[in-house]
Amino acid sequence: MSERAPFIPTTVHKRDEFSETVSGHLKGFEDAKLVLRKLDGVPFWAKPIASFLARKEVRSLRIVTGIKGTPDLIRVDDEGILRSWSAGIPLNLAKPDTTEFYKDAKRILRDMRRRNVTHNDLAKPQNWLMAPDGSAAVIDFQLASVHRRRGKLFRIMGYEDLRHLVKQKRRYAPTLLTPAEHKMLARKSLPTSIWMATGKRAYNAITRGLFSWSDGEGTGNRIAQDGPSITAELMKNSAVHGVSLSPFALPAKGMGIYAFVQTDLGTQDLRALIPETRVDLIQPVTNLPRTEVLELIAMNRLDELEIVLNAEPNLRAVTDPIVAGRLNLTDRRLDGV
Repeated sequence: MSERAPFIPTTVHKRDEFSETVSGHLKGFEDAKLVLRKLDGVPFWAKPIASFLARKEVRSLRIVTGIKGTPDLIRVDDEGILRSWSAGIPLNLAKPDTTEFYKDAKRILRDMRRRNVTHNDLAKPQNWLMAPDGSAAVIDFQLASVHRRRGKLFRIMGYEDLRHLVKQKRRYAPTLLTPAEHKMLARKSLPTSIWMATGKRAYNAITRGLFSWSDGEGTGNRIAQDGPSITAELMKNSAVHGVSLSPFALPAKGMGIYAFVQTDLGTQDLRALIPETRVDLIQPVTNLPRTEVLELIAMNRLDELEIVLNAEPNLRAVTDPIVAGRLNLTDRRLDGV
């Protein structure tokens, strides 16, 4: 691939104060899907933190490039950080329950440690993927560290990466836990205990108060704060039988709220129930699949949705009409750029 080839965006996946994550391809290489962490639109007040996170990510990606299950760094320029696309679906959707998956996930961590890299953000199930072939993958290296020495800090951070993997295993495949893993979960390292008692409180105060971030992802969405009142307002109408709210990237800046509403009402009548200032997009549906599936539709993550549907073909009857009528057309707009 030519380093001079421009990046053609197709879908915005995530946006926060420090970057925007967009999938697409280089011009002339449509079959090679890539991901760009855009940094050229970061507000001036966020640039110091964004630059710090970008440096950490670039340094880590350069080291882990070539490890199966981690992204390859393609290039870095004024636009942002371009890396290979990691095919797969997040753990909260995949819910892997095979020994092979967790064995492969441990292999990734082992390969990273051999290169003196720790990830440091594996408590989020969104940062773990299950690939279409059932293998594991890790993404989002913004908080990763490249260690000069294999000292105590390196060992502690590597241990925490492994412990967070075991916690995911406990959540999705508890019967596969080994005695050693049960023991690991029963005790936290001293830095973790200190973080939970002090640092996490400060982190939550900043991210939830200043940025309105939720626990799971720093998407800047308003669902955690406004979701209950929005749902209650919609459910007051007797024609509304269910509501599911999902975040999605707005065409310009910020994150919006996408409401999927189980109802017989038409689009215009449904739209009249709540102003756009509260809910950006609102779509009537016949049935509501689970929230994680609707989030993939809201965010135009249709490749990942297809993986889910291949594993659960019974969902197609419910999801196909929703996909056909989806209202977030960001990917179609970007395709025309």
